[in-house]
Amino acid sequence: MHKVAVLIIVALTLSGCWSEPEVTGSTNSCATNLYTQYNPKVMDQCVAVCIKCDRGNVTTCSTSCTLKGAR
Repeated sequence: MHKVAVLIIVALTLSGCWSEPEVTGSTNSCATNLYTQYNPKVMDQCVAVCIKCDRGNVTTCSTSCTLKGAR
């Protein structure tokens, strides 16, 4: 019984190591519909795409874009 508990804890701990993909195909197509030359490193473009395509707001999108390296 002790071994089963340890295995469950290890499995739950390791499951956090795999993350989901960050950008989907629908987000990419939405971004190219807004900007033909979309550059995620340009703050204005990144925020606009985040608001429109990811349904974010200005605060969360500007924070997200800053963390992604937009200036």
